[in-house]
Amino acid sequence: MRTICLTLPTNRPCAPAIRALGEEAAYAAEHFDVAVHLLVLDSCDGEALAAHARAVRETPRPPNVIAHHLGERAQRGFLRRVIRDSGVAKPDLMLDLMLPTEPSYGACTNRAFLIAAALGCQSVHRRDSDSRYQTSNGTPVFPIHHELRALGRPAGDAARHVYATTLDPRHAPKPVTMVGSSFIGELSVDIAEIHRLDPNVYADVVGLWAPGHWSEQAKRELAAESFRGGGTAPFTRDHSVLGLIDPMRVDMCNISFHRVHERVPLPPATNTIGSDYFLIHLVHDAGLPGVLHNRNIVNFYTGERRTGPGFPAYQTRFAKFFLSMLYLNFLYDRMAAAGDALLDDQHQVRAPAIAALVRESTALDRTENVRRLDVLDASYRQLGGKYAAFADTLAPRRERLLHEAGQDMADFALLIEAWAALIDASRATGPHPFPHQPDRDRR
Repeated sequence: MRTICLTLPTNRPCAPAIRALGEEAAYAAEHFDVAVHLLVLDSCDGEALAAHARAVRETPRPPNVIAHHLGERAQRGFLRRVIRDSGVAKPDLMLDLMLPTEPSYGACTNRAFLIAAALGCQSVHRRDSDSRYQTSNGTPVFPIHHELRALGRPAGDAARHVYATTLDPRHAPKPVTMVGSSFIGELSVDIAEIHRLDPNVYADVVGLWAPGHWSEQAKRELAAESFRGGGTAPFTRDHSVLGLIDPMRVDMCNISFHRVHERVPLPPATNTIGSDYFLIHLVHDAGLPGVLHNRNIVNFYTGERRTGPGFPAYQTRFAKFFLSMLYLNFLYDRMAAAGDALLDDQHQVRAPAIAALVRESTALDRTENVRRLDVLDASYRQLGGKYAAFADTLAPRRERLLHEAGQDMADFALLIEAWAALIDASRATGPHPFPHQPDRDRR
């Protein structure tokens, strides 16, 4: 029997999503030979934390589904033990990178990776709090159906469990390392209002995540395709393809990894949208097989990022996403050029090679990022209103944001270098620190 981790990190009220996650865990346990650790990593407090605890406690589940609802106090206690036992350098910094005070898309998932290792899980299956499952004839369409049919199998064997294959036969001995799909519904980044206000400004802004040397036409084509997921067509029947998955076709709300997350973590950058997509690119560029299926999740947005203090906070994360792309585009190019050289003879990612590339990226000239901030400033002032007001707050922070983007990469390199020791210490810690009941910590 395989042991897997189905996880949902959250920092917002999402009891319905937690109940739905429990249903997906039960489906996995009832239809596959697996033990499921249902892991909710909760950064909420007060009533939201209590509501999540009730949702975990009251969700029916079969015996081979074990639920863990961990607030930040429990997460911090686990991390302190693991960091201490690992013997890594700079333990205080390591704790900050794993559980920062500011939101971090990468760090919350990295915590799930370490806890999954402690629980003895061979794979991690991640969902998001602002999404829900599609239905077919009134029944939820769970992505884990395709994930467990193929994930971890040698690709040559997994070919019998998919509808089509585009995989070069030379990859057949490698394990299926990632299974994923995308979403329908709202854009994956909450910027549809910009498109409604001015499609040309939208194209200029979204095109900023392309490499600086791309032509304006190429940037506009990228902008037209970006953040749209699986489109709008609802699920009608299953389809899955074995191959090297195009990173533009999957989303972190609908993803699963086998073992690769134990070799390389995600960038721990704070206040940066998209910082959790690195492994999707690494799997593709290293030539590791994956399965792309069509059980898209429905994406939606809660209102807090559109009004009041939530708006400038979200727009800051969007701006930092653009700045991160100076470094990430460099890494993606270098990883693609390296290809199979990123793997050892066991088809496992060579983490030191990745760390070396990340360290190399920190020396990049920042001129391209200065231009990104110039374009963003001019574009938001053209939009006017709250966007112009945000541009006013962005201007005095330019140097700090430019520095943070580079420092984020230096921190990422440090975390990659420490990751093997942290994973080993997590495995040695084992599952005993984790309560099998909701976390009642209200701090």
